[in-house]
Amino acid sequence: MLSEHLKAQIDARGISAETFETQLKNFETGFPYLTIEAAATPAKGIKVLSEDEQAKYIAAADAFDGNVCKFVPASGAATRMFKDLFEAADALKAGEKLKEGSPAAKFVENITLFPFFDAQNILNLTLYPKAWNYGSMPKGLIQFHKYEDGNRTPFEEHLVEGALYAKDKNGDVRMVVTVSVEHQKGFEELYAQVKEKYEKRFGCKYHVTFTNQQPSTDIVAVDMENKPFTKDDGSLLFRPGGHGALLANLNEIDADVLVIKNIDNVVKEALLDETIRWKKILVGMATELQAKVFGYLKQLDEQGDAVSAELVAEIKEFMEKEFCVSVPQTGAELVKVLREKLDRPVRICGMVKNEGEPGGGPYVILGEDGTTSLQILEAAQIDKNNAKAMEAMKGATHFNPVDLVCAVKNYKGEKYDLSKHTDPKTGFISEKSFQGRALKAQELPGLWNGAMSDWNTQFVETPLITFNPVKTVLDLLREQHCNR
Repeated sequence: MLSEHLKAQIDARGISAETFETQLKNFETGFPYLTIEAAATPAKGIKVLSEDEQAKYIAAADAFDGNVCKFVPASGAATRMFKDLFEAADALKAGEKLKEGSPAAKFVENITLFPFFDAQNILNLTLYPKAWNYGSMPKGLIQFHKYEDGNRTPFEEHLVEGALYAKDKNGDVRMVVTVSVEHQKGFEELYAQVKEKYEKRFGCKYHVTFTNQQPSTDIVAVDMENKPFTKDDGSLLFRPGGHGALLANLNEIDADVLVIKNIDNVVKEALLDETIRWKKILVGMATELQAKVFGYLKQLDEQGDAVSAELVAEIKEFMEKEFCVSVPQTGAELVKVLREKLDRPVRICGMVKNEGEPGGGPYVILGEDGTTSLQILEAAQIDKNNAKAMEAMKGATHFNPVDLVCAVKNYKGEKYDLSKHTDPKTGFISEKSFQGRALKAQELPGLWNGAMSDWNTQFVETPLITFNPVKTVLDLLREQHCNR
């Protein structure tokens, strides 16, 4: 039983008592590992498209007249981006010298190449007490790229991308950007400053909505004995539920197709052609697959209880070929399961060849119901003591760059309730600290991991040029971002 004091804190966040109890239970029981059949590779699970197939899907995207919305997770601060510089600053304060060849030394040596460097900034830093404070800013508002008419932030580059692949026949470009509450004003001010400029250049009309991660998706922290963690003032400590919490934001968007891409994955406009090309390919694949799924669902509804063996065999082959969904059931149960598997959101996930970058990987998973599916797994979701799982991990050839196109309406034109297509057993538990006290933190199933577990998924190989994240400030010196 919860005390009235604790219940009031839970209610204030919009968290139900049932959800709260589930969170506590998860800390006690942990989350099970998924059963990995194999890594998804071009041999099985990852499609490698021919030039003719690419052209076909681009044409399908160009012909699509539905509502496309670009979704950009942009909540995080750039603290980790400047981690090495923070450490070097602390070392200098302690009387140490800057280590030759260190990230901080490279930053200082190349300072004039960064887009946020200019004479005015240097004079301001020299003459006035206010610093740049980039380490506390969100990545979306930091200047990433230099142009003749001024510098651009990642947010602006996403505006450019949206105009080039998400503009509808009326010239409207819809975007939803998730931001932290404390940074929303900064995004709104920048948007107001540049909106007209990019609308004029690309002949479009932007409709940008800024949303925040909902407090109801926060998760209570616990102590090392799995008891609710209380701060010195007696209040509960809640932590954000991770990017999986953004499913609630995604679920509120009324669109036929959602295009998902992280805020820091951008390039200079001169290198944007391949990104635009492949985004259209993914959109075309999603709409074509969805149309095929709709056709099968209509046939099943029309045939009712007298579904032909030929149709069942065709659908079973389609699910295996396109989504790696194998269904072992037979008879009437087979028809029931196939219909359930068909009637789900569709997602197309771009996968790039693994060249050492961190990120989740594509796998074929065996579910509790005996069916298989394609899933994106993080390393923490893989049982290090399971020889088969570790062998699959070693055999992985690609990783997930967070490049997703999602078709989220059913064949009747109704929006799927995305909250009903998740796997709540795929969360994460990690050890953290608060004011020197150890605690356990829990994250919801990741947005492109367990939060989309019960979707029909297709993996497709995309070129490495489409993946250009800025994880550290020195990444801005790469040719994809820097004008040397």
